[in-house]
Amino acid sequence: MRIGELGRATGVDVETIRYYEKAGLLPAPARSGNGYRAYGPPHLERLAFIRHCRALDMPLADIRRLLDSIADPAADCGDVNELIDAQLARVRARLDSMRALERQLLALRARCGEGHRAGECGILHELIAAAHGEACACHRDAAPAPAPQPQRRQP
Repeated sequence: MRIGELGRATGVDVETIRYYEKAGLLPAPARSGNGYRAYGPPHLERLAFIRHCRALDMPLADIRRLLDSIADPAADCGDVNELIDAQLARVRARLDSMRALERQLLALRARCGEGHRAGECGILHELIAAAHGEACACHRDAAPAPAPQPQRRQP
């Protein structure tokens, strides 16, 4: 199949397929007589594997290590377990960060009820105060951001 067919079959953009080839994640396909790339079932399977790993938000370096493990079926799978544990840690850290962001947005939202004009909006006042380096409602627990310093010109 051609690259467009492979892309449609896997849901991967043609430019991404080319990138994976250049990065060495996807082996270069044979070329047909007219110079077109000719992909086969192994490319389809490997690209589907890569796409699934990317859907799990795995970095390409980790996907490469997983592909290396597939290529060496006799190897210990401890490395695979470590990769997944590290990915879980990254996801958990992002979840913690997202929960903190949610709390901050809730605190900010609580600063303004309905029916105000923009000039009376507590949210806007808080955001403006934060821009001036003051602690805003959403960051009361954190230290205030330092005020922007004017840049000095070098003599």
